[in-house]
Amino acid sequence: MAFLPGFNVGVNLGGWISQYPRFDHEHFKRFILEPDLQRIAGWGMDHVRLPVDYPVLEDDAAPLTYKEDGFAYIDACIEWCRKAGLNVILDLHHAPGFSFTTLAANTLFHNEQAQERFLALWEAIARRYKGVEKPALILELMNEVVLPDSAPWNALAARAVQRIRAVDPQATIMIGGNHYNSAWTLKDLDVLSDPRVVYTFHYYEPMPFTHQRAGWMESMVDFNAVLDYPAAIPGLQPFVEHNPQHLGQFANYIGRHMDLNMLRAFLQPAIDFMHNTGRPLYCGEYGAIDVSPLPSRLNWHRDFVGLLREHGIGRAVWSYKEMNFALVRDDGRTENEELIRIVSQR
Repeated sequence: MAFLPGFNVGVNLGGWISQYPRFDHEHFKRFILEPDLQRIAGWGMDHVRLPVDYPVLEDDAAPLTYKEDGFAYIDACIEWCRKAGLNVILDLHHAPGFSFTTLAANTLFHNEQAQERFLALWEAIARRYKGVEKPALILELMNEVVLPDSAPWNALAARAVQRIRAVDPQATIMIGGNHYNSAWTLKDLDVLSDPRVVYTFHYYEPMPFTHQRAGWMESMVDFNAVLDYPAAIPGLQPFVEHNPQHLGQFANYIGRHMDLNMLRAFLQPAIDFMHNTGRPLYCGEYGAIDVSPLPSRLNWHRDFVGLLREHGIGRAVWSYKEMNFALVRDDGRTENEELIRIVSQR
């Protein structure tokens, strides 16, 4: 399979107008600036994935009324990318009624009003950026759906494609699978006949390594292990025996060695999807947490990037600045030159 043209090697701009510490225009005005896009282009990358949370564009108190000061950040990023020669994936990271961080409170899939807000927002986005040719622009419908089964998402995604198509017949639209965009749920997606719809997944396997000691995951906090890669996962079996509430999180890793073969096995459903559908595929997020031992972090990225290059899968590493997976720190300091070389490799 060939790479998605113009979306071979990229980076996420997480933490800017999505997953921000608080809604703060001072933060929005300083966290990402034009020199950041020039820097990314200088690394040899060809695109960015721009996550956006809907409150930047629309207030809950005024649904269907869109905010120019929020769209201005997207406008600026697109212009900076045009000047830097970078393409853009516009990702709705937090949608009206849905976020992967608030599963118990989500309403999108059983509330028609929330669905209409979701669909209307995409119409507004498509209308605003219709006709933009440089940079090449992809509209990613939603980040990391989590549902008991994929049918409701298939239905809503098809409606969103129809609504966008009514505004812009030429827009390229991206759809990810269920369970946090997992590779293994790609098979459950309805593959549309529309040739300008493309598909995406995220990859953080093995989670005990890539998310080791992650403070937002109770299982990783409780396990509290410093892990190397490649290596075994010491103490995992006795841990789950004494903490059965975490068995579901760790079951796929018990008794297994973390290495290239494991990474390949977890990637196989994505490879199968490409072969079965004939569609190009894109990895919208991958990475290893920045508290992992640096030599192991480099080893993991080297192995995974090699697999994606082998199979012609474009990618965007998570994430450019801070966000626990940093390439660059808030003060502009580069985390590690070798890491940047690996994730920028064509």
